[in-house]
Amino acid sequence: MTAILYHGEPNGPSLTVLAAAFEKQAPVELRRIDLAAGERHGGAVPCPFEVSLSIEGEGPVLVADGVAMADSVFVACYLDDAGGGPALRPADPYARWEMMAWCRQVIERAAPAAAFLGTQAHLAPRLAEMAEPAFAQLTGAIASIDLAERWKAVRAGDFPEAQVADSRAKIAQAVERVEARLAGGRKWLFGDFSIADLETYSWLAGMAALVPDGFAGAPRTREWLARVKARPSVARALALASVPAPQDAWAPGPEINRWG
Repeated sequence: MTAILYHGEPNGPSLTVLAAAFEKQAPVELRRIDLAAGERHGGAVPCPFEVSLSIEGEGPVLVADGVAMADSVFVACYLDDAGGGPALRPADPYARWEMMAWCRQVIERAAPAAAFLGTQAHLAPRLAEMAEPAFAQLTGAIASIDLAERWKAVRAGDFPEAQVADSRAKIAQAVERVEARLAGGRKWLFGDFSIADLETYSWLAGMAALVPDGFAGAPRTREWLARVKARPSVARALALASVPAPQDAWAPGPEINRWG
């Protein structure tokens, strides 16, 4: 496999894919891009139609053997099949389905909420200071109309209180699910360390400071967060950060689920 990974700061989807590549000892060339500056767009990163319309929003892009792929869970699955090292998905068919169903919950509920709260706290001030011509150039290069609109909403400070409250509730619900899953002394979410641990950690790690009440009564979750952070692959990914607090590095993410 000859692959190039275009990635942002080790947070959210970029952290998932970086750590998965390190877990699998994949021979991947790393190329950092500033997702929060829109650098995935405009031609520097290979973005065919499918990648441009990725439901993940501003995530990493893996180009393997000339083919570009996006969406961190599915890229991690590709690396799991193509790389060496221990498996990142259960071998049992039902357990694998269960793990992927968990990841879908993270993608559709926790990830949009985390990106919404993260961009409100950390990206909105940066975009508000950007000159209008520069911002227009940034959004003009984005193929997805929905994603471009999310960028514009962040710059405008369009964070309705109802969506803020709903996002905070969804983060708290995700923590509750993790806490319940870890009952009985379970070390990882699905037996052995898996993509579910990576994807869940990647979206929740930056939320502890923004939704502290959601983590207050979750001792097993806090211990699990520390275990994942100490995992060699995750620690190696975090060491690639170019900023002091990569958990605060956010770009527009998945669209908030309109169906609750």
